[in-house]
Amino acid sequence: MNNLIARIISVTSQYQPLVPERLVATITLSAPPTNASPVYIQGDSGQDVPLVPGEWHLFQRVNLAEIRIKGTAGDTVTVIGGTW
Repeated sequence: MNNLIARIISVTSQYQPLVPERLVATITLSAPPTNASPVYIQGDSGQDVPLVPGEWHLFQRVNLAEIRIKGTAGDTVTVIGGTW
């Protein structure tokens, strides 16, 4: 079944997954331009990969539980996509 995913996630200063359990989907992950600071995605070798305010990326057929983010408390990311 195909399901819509539309979420606003508040970031914290510690890495957190986009979702708590396995969820494979195609999404656009974006940092709203109103964020005060970059949001960081944990890279595949553990490095901080910045997502600056206003930046967005398309992820196709990925497990959202494996995408981990952190940033400045009060900032957010948006996740829009689906399980198609």
